[in-house]
Amino acid sequence: MIEWSEQHLAARDAFRRFIDAEIRPNIEDFEHNGVPPYDVLRKLIATFGIGEMQVASFRARLDKERAIAAGEAEPEADKGARGGSGAADAAAMQNLLVIELSRVCPGMVTAMGVSQGLCVGTLNSRGTLDQRAKYVPELLTMEKVGAWAITEPGSGSDAFGSMMSTCRRDGDGYVLNGSKTFITNGPYADTVIFICKLDDGDTPPDKRQVLSFILDRGMEGLTQSRPLRKMGQHSSPTGELFLEDVRVGPERLLGESEKLSYRSGARDTFSSERSGTSSIALGIVQECMELSIDYARNRVQFGQPIGQFQLIQQKLAKMEVARMNIQNMIFRQIELRKQGKGMSFAEASACKLYSAQACMEVALEAVQLFGGNGYMAEYRVEQLCRDAKVLQIYAGTDEIQTSQIARDLLAE
Repeated sequence: MIEWSEQHLAARDAFRRFIDAEIRPNIEDFEHNGVPPYDVLRKLIATFGIGEMQVASFRARLDKERAIAAGEAEPEADKGARGGSGAADAAAMQNLLVIELSRVCPGMVTAMGVSQGLCVGTLNSRGTLDQRAKYVPELLTMEKVGAWAITEPGSGSDAFGSMMSTCRRDGDGYVLNGSKTFITNGPYADTVIFICKLDDGDTPPDKRQVLSFILDRGMEGLTQSRPLRKMGQHSSPTGELFLEDVRVGPERLLGESEKLSYRSGARDTFSSERSGTSSIALGIVQECMELSIDYARNRVQFGQPIGQFQLIQQKLAKMEVARMNIQNMIFRQIELRKQGKGMSFAEASACKLYSAQACMEVALEAVQLFGGNGYMAEYRVEQLCRDAKVLQIYAGTDEIQTSQIARDLLAE
């Protein structure tokens, strides 16, 4: 794939009209007045039938899996059959929606992505058929909001090694204890994927099984904090979770098996999350570029538009290089989907590393181009610059990406 089709561009324009009508005029509420993003995201999903289509596809896939499990249907001989032009078009539409949202309100993409991406993705890849049937449909329509809880106050890049949250067996169920921080959607989540270590009384902490449980808002012993104050992406509520002797039955253990350690599936989760960063980065880059080009044309200094100065031209040229490179990474992802494939772990990490760094560089250059105005909240490049920074931190810092890319390459 080398360019968007006419169908893609028509969808992009429709997304843009909705965002310009429903989100852009109300950005102050989402960014500074504490208004949660979920109602407008539900309206967005309903307006374009996204949730309805996803639920229909999910239920058809679930019915097929039930039939296979019951011996009433044959398993797919080739998983690559999940590719094709339909899969590529779906990936393109998803990317376009993320790009357009990220131009205006990147935090909303994070909130939606964690709920529909990380939370739903974990349920689909590790949950039983019954667990998936119970939780996934309402998450796809965002009738329910999902959170994915792995980071803890004493951990970060060493998520598993430093993990202190535990579960211990109690009869045929479990008792969960621990705390999580920096949890996207944490303050408002209805469904939480809680990741912790099995404390069996004998195994050393660093060797313990990592298990995941499905929790519901309001469970006894589960406390969800108020939104934390942070540098950027204010429209994405981030909070803490505290668990004190939360008792759960075996049906809440994801996959309903202690043998299904979360360590084994972490790479797939991280790979998907990292490759998805490119679309957010591209949206921010495109918006910064358009704002900068307009400003360079109209801002007059020393008797001429600042766009006539070579140093300003250099900034704009670098922005265009970043835009082209990130867009081509997204085109590659879509083409891989068409072939029923995905990025390797090293490639996904490299994609995330470049996109995050390039996006931050473009945002900083946009602020510099605007000068004193760029430092003021009245000019949108200020928000975009703050929003861009977290791309170099979440889903693995730049430093972790560098290390894991190299390790993956050396292991081949």
